[in-house]
Amino acid sequence: MIRTVESEQHVSAPVLAAYSYCEAVTGQQARNFAYGIRLLPTPKRRAMSALYAFSRRVDDIGDGTLAPDVKAARLQDTRALLTRVRDGRVDEDDTDPVAVALSHTAAYFPVPLGGLDELIDGVLMDVRGETYETWDDLKVYCRCVAGAIGRLSLGVFGTEPGARGAERAPEYADTLGLALQLTNILRDVREDAADGRTYLPADDLAKFGCSAGFNGSKPPEGSDFAGLVHFEVRRARTLFAEGYRLLPMLDRRSGACVAAMAGIYRRLLDRIEREPEAVLRGRVSLPGREKAYVAVRGLSGLDARHVSRRTVRRRT
Repeated sequence: MIRTVESEQHVSAPVLAAYSYCEAVTGQQARNFAYGIRLLPTPKRRAMSALYAFSRRVDDIGDGTLAPDVKAARLQDTRALLTRVRDGRVDEDDTDPVAVALSHTAAYFPVPLGGLDELIDGVLMDVRGETYETWDDLKVYCRCVAGAIGRLSLGVFGTEPGARGAERAPEYADTLGLALQLTNILRDVREDAADGRTYLPADDLAKFGCSAGFNGSKPPEGSDFAGLVHFEVRRARTLFAEGYRLLPMLDRRSGACVAAMAGIYRRLLDRIEREPEAVLRGRVSLPGREKAYVAVRGLSGLDARHVSRRTVRRRT
């Protein structure tokens, strides 16, 4: 069982200001993520915003326009900051609000900060321009940039006392992160191609005649682009099905948060499946009313109950 802190002692003004900064970053930069974490109690919501703000800083370095060697140096500086956080060497009056908020989070929740080291490793893969021959290769990257975030988040959520199979919760959190990341890769295939990046496995691209890449609003001539997308969608659905086994292990509001974020991405996956070429014309997204429905569904516990029933049927 993974326990977390449900209430806090008095939080000082500098720490509150640091959390406010992180929540502002989260609200501006990650609407889907912010939509989910608003369902959490205040301590957990703040902690999740601190994790996001640090992760956003790492991602921004990787996505920026600096030269690769400069990016690598900046990432090493960020790793050094993480070491200061891990060692408890960040004071409340430090000038870096993300470091202050993350230090407070690490003191109150059992977050595995090594997951942020993995995120830095993953972004360094981007900086080096790595490509991925097989799904097993891509999984290494996805575990760094998304699976690790799932495990970090679990440190904030915790598992319910007596939750059956809770020892596998980190594994399910990791798998759910992979599902979200693969959905991101499908959604952003045109945008990534414009930045000179290809994430889908080379052997999958070859199998469906898409090795030429995605540099326009139409698939490569003679390719089976729809077949490629449907193949990856099935893979993502399998990951979602496995990762959703985490939901019954969480308390109601943490489960609602996870169900809301995952539910948004599952619906994005549905849209991509219905119209594969839409990802080549622009970013596929959900309207606010649909996100609100997903949040209500998550808060009601429908997804968690569905997973629980399915798991019981498997055992019997």
